[in-house]
Amino acid sequence: MAYTDPDFKTKKALRQAVLNGYEVKVFQPGPFPLTVYKGEVSVEGPHGDHKWYARVRVNEHNLVTKVIE
Repeated sequence: MAYTDPDFKTKKALRQAVLNGYEVKVFQPGPFPLTVYKGEVSVEGPHGDHKWYARVRVNEHNLVTKVIE
């Protein structure tokens, strides 16, 4: 599972940020993080609480281009 930067409190806030063209990055914390994502990825948030989960489409620059579900 991966996280977004910035850290969104709700999936609705994530979706709205992507629709408004904000830069939303995807990352995986930990000692062995994945550095490049491309395609569909599952993300969760907020960091530490994990109150929401989403499936997103990510480009080669680790930027979210679409919230799928």
